[in-house]
Amino acid sequence: MTFRLVPFLIFLALASAALASTRAAHAQEDAVERGRYLFAAAGCQGCHTAKGGELLAGGRALKTPFGTFYGPNITPDPKHGIGRWSDEDFLRALHEGVSPDGDFYYPAFPYVSFTGMTDEDILAIKAYIFTLPPVAERSRNHDLDFPYNIRVALAPWRWRYFEPGPLKPDPGHDEAWNRGAYLVQAVAHCAECHTPRDSLGGLDKDMAFAGTTDGPEGSIVPNITPNVETGLGDWSAGDFDFFLSLGMMPDGDVVGDVMYEVIQNGTSKLTPADREAIAAYLRALPPILHAIERKKP
Repeated sequence: MTFRLVPFLIFLALASAALASTRAAHAQEDAVERGRYLFAAAGCQGCHTAKGGELLAGGRALKTPFGTFYGPNITPDPKHGIGRWSDEDFLRALHEGVSPDGDFYYPAFPYVSFTGMTDEDILAIKAYIFTLPPVAERSRNHDLDFPYNIRVALAPWRWRYFEPGPLKPDPGHDEAWNRGAYLVQAVAHCAECHTPRDSLGGLDKDMAFAGTTDGPEGSIVPNITPNVETGLGDWSAGDFDFFLSLGMMPDGDVVGDVMYEVIQNGTSKLTPADREAIAAYLRALPPILHAIERKKP
C-alpha cells in the first residue's frame, strides 16, 4: 500500500512545484506591468534619455545654477548601466539617495521625493526596467561649478533638507486625497519643478507648488496651488483631467515643451482615477499667492 502511494506523492510534489512556478511567473508579470505604469508616472524616460538617444541610456542635460547635470545610463547593461544592481541597491538609491558604492547622489536625482515611495512600487519599476534592452553607453560626467562638484559637501545638505520616507497616509483625508498625495509628492515628484529653491538648492517648503522662474531648462514653472489669482483655483476637476490627458488648459492654450513631455510620457498614461486623485490633492493645497506667469506650464 505504501509503495503505491509513492507515485502519487511524487505527482503531488511535481504539481505543487509547477503551481508555485506558475504563481511566481504571474507575480513577476504583474510586477512588470505595475512597474511600466509607475515608470511613466515617475517620468524616468525624460531625465534618463537624451533627445534622439537610446531609451534610458543617459546623457540628458539638466542645466541649473550649480552647473549641468547629465542623467546617467539606467538600462540593464551590466557595465555602463544598472544591470548588476540588486534589489537592495535600487531601494537604497531611491529611498536614501546613495549609490551601490556608497556615494551620495546629487539631489538633481529626485530621491528627496522618491523616498516617499513604497518598496513594492520601487521594485516594480526595477522589474520593468530590467525587461528593457541594455545599452552599452557610458554615463556622462556632471559639469558642475566649484564647490558644488565636491560630493562630500552633500552630507550637510542632506542633514538640512532630506527627510527619509516612506510617505505615510494621512488618516484625516480620504483615499483619493492620499492617493493624490502619494502620486504628487513621491512618484511624480511635482514639487521638484513647481517649488522655488533657496541658494543651496533646497526646496522652499513654505512656497510648495507656488511656481518658480528657474525651472528645468530655464523654463518658467507655474503656481499650481488653488490660489484664484495666480494659481489654479478656478480649475475644475474636469479641467485638471483634460490638461493632464491632452495638455490643453481651460482657456484653450496648450502646454509648453517641458510639461508637454511630462504629459505625453507620464500623466496621459495614468488612469482617470489617478488623474482625479491628483486633482483632488492639488485642489486641497493651501492657496499661495505667487505671481508666476502660468500661460505656458
